[in-house]
Amino acid sequence: MRSTPAEFLSESEIIHLARLMVELGVRRIRLTGGEPLLFANLPGLIQSLTALPHLEEVTMSTNAVYLARWASDLQRAGLRRVNISLDTLDPQLFRFITRGGDVTRVLSGIDAALTAGLGPVKLNMVVMGGINDQEIPALVDFARQRGLLLRLIEAMPMGEGQLGSLITAAEMTDLLQRHFHAELSALAQDSGLGPARYHRVTGLGVDIGIISAQSQHFCATCNRVRLTARGQLVLCLGEHGGVDLRTPLRSGVSDLELRCLIQEAILHKPSGHNFSRGASPHRMAHLGG
Repeated sequence: MRSTPAEFLSESEIIHLARLMVELGVRRIRLTGGEPLLFANLPGLIQSLTALPHLEEVTMSTNAVYLARWASDLQRAGLRRVNISLDTLDPQLFRFITRGGDVTRVLSGIDAALTAGLGPVKLNMVVMGGINDQEIPALVDFARQRGLLLRLIEAMPMGEGQLGSLITAAEMTDLLQRHFHAELSALAQDSGLGPARYHRVTGLGVDIGIISAQSQHFCATCNRVRLTARGQLVLCLGEHGGVDLRTPLRSGVSDLELRCLIQEAILHKPSGHNFSRGASPHRMAHLGG
């Protein structure tokens, strides 16, 4: 098994902090990245997390490159759902966007997730103007044929090297209506309490989520924080700062003190992000969306 660099939380440290957060009221944990399928003992971690009293669900966001190998094991360990990044079905464009990736491995991962019962499988498509916005209809058809839930995401500011221009939620809606000659009717909020606003494409038999972090932000209803691999409790991806939990954990402070640190941090969760302040591009490039 690969060793974990000292700067990263160990598996036992992750479980320790997760237990404290669940004791404070967290009911859902999503494993994200980076890429969680690179974690040395992911099935074991999931099994330990799902054993925490009062935790309702463990889910995962992944690029699915290694998912064909692990889907069944992860489902048996207790994983319930997966979100899979897929910005295009075109092999050449996929290689360009991912800097050399193979879309067939992602498609195999999607099939494995469906076979393993990790559903509903959600596809996350970051829409980049002039790059892959023309791919939206193909992804809609792909999702409809396979019973997947497609989510279209406004591109976040990612600093130097960002691909394409911003396509807003309104522009995505207009594109869908024009291409499919159909109206979009709003649906109730996602049962997973996520940020997407869901719509049904009339007559097409498919639901589509749109995540509008820039043009119509959802900060007022955001109930999420992120624990990084280095033990930072990040309260908002669009703002500077975080709370170091690794240092006090390793220094041997009590669980009571750690819970107080977590509670105090969450009390100061920002009321909203502001990408124009320049806090987010490099931060999001390292933390992910």
